[in-house]
Amino acid sequence: MIETHAHIYDDQFDEDRDLMLKRAFEAGVKQIWMPNCNSETINGMLALENQYPGVCLPMMGVHPCYIKEDYEQELYIVENLLSRNAQRPFQMIGEIGIDFYWDLNFVPQQEEAFIAQLRLAQKYNLPICIHSRNSKDGQLNAIVRCIELIEQFGWSDLRGIFHCFSGNLEEAQRVIGLNFLLGIGGVATFKNGGMDKVLPFIDLKHMVLETDAPYLAPVPHRGKRNEVAYIELVAQRIAELKQVSFQEVVRQTTENAVHLIHK
Repeated sequence: MIETHAHIYDDQFDEDRDLMLKRAFEAGVKQIWMPNCNSETINGMLALENQYPGVCLPMMGVHPCYIKEDYEQELYIVENLLSRNAQRPFQMIGEIGIDFYWDLNFVPQQEEAFIAQLRLAQKYNLPICIHSRNSKDGQLNAIVRCIELIEQFGWSDLRGIFHCFSGNLEEAQRVIGLNFLLGIGGVATFKNGGMDKVLPFIDLKHMVLETDAPYLAPVPHRGKRNEVAYIELVAQRIAELKQVSFQEVVRQTTENAVHLIHK
């Protein structure tokens, strides 16, 4: 299995990180893709890449929740690292996007930063990892807004993952139409997560597996710290919803992830 989204550098893992990763490898995880958040998470992420070369693979970008007044300085750091690492490129640009859930004060800056990082994806020919979280009342749809901004950007070769996809079937089809994959995580196991109304109608070739650890733990661990080994539970739930074998989910989602990076 390829874990396409886990914050394994997070301080919630400081006391047992190696054991947590051992459990992940024993569960069959072959690679872990690490999204960056901001300049403060870079060192921990790159340290894990050095400790587990070829297994823990870093992305580079600025998470929308970290877009504040100083976002241009954060973007400068991102581009500087991308330009200096041309011989060992980062896995993706990410995680980037729009967040309507936590703080609406910097939405214009979030959109500016998103477009700027789409340009970086184009410049370095890298896929992107998109964070798209709706407002608490559901009135502001971040998935749709990200789709609109991508359409306005207009680069036909843009590709990537809508991480932690939790939209409806129509939104899923729009994402797929843009040549993006759906990142499926713990939400698929939630009773009211809505994925039972979406995933049965989506071909496996459009999905990849993720946990978003240490967040969004799947049932029966919901509400507790998430970890990479729980990706098995996500794959099992997809298999149930798609009425296919666990092995087929693992095979196809792994193939999808590999193709995305090596396209």
